[in-house]
Amino acid sequence: MDDKKVIIVEGLSDKTHLQKIINEDIDIICTHGTFGIEKFEEMLETYDLDNREVYIFVDADDSGVKLRKQLTAELPTARQMYIPDECIEVELTPKHILAAELMKHYIKVIPSYFGNKKG
Repeated sequence: MDDKKVIIVEGLSDKTHLQKIINEDIDIICTHGTFGIEKFEEMLETYDLDNREVYIFVDADDSGVKLRKQLTAELPTARQMYIPDECIEVELTPKHILAAELMKHYIKVIPSYFGNKKG
């Protein structure tokens, strides 16, 4: 079993935005906004998702809500991370808001982003 956490996001921009904030070794997987059984099975095997701490962190728009439902059905033990509805997309969410959500789930963030509304 790999102890490294996994965050599932929609796009590469979401991944890049989170990587700037996170201060620990975490796998961030991009679904590229789509979800199919073949793609999921590949992710499941490649990242050993059944045996790792998995987080779902997708946009607050309709496609993100749909993807969250699909992922949650396949990974019922995955933890849910949310952005405020008004932010709509993970990549557009201010870093201090993302940092607060990550910290709620005991994910280490670069200290300068916690409480820094400029980031």
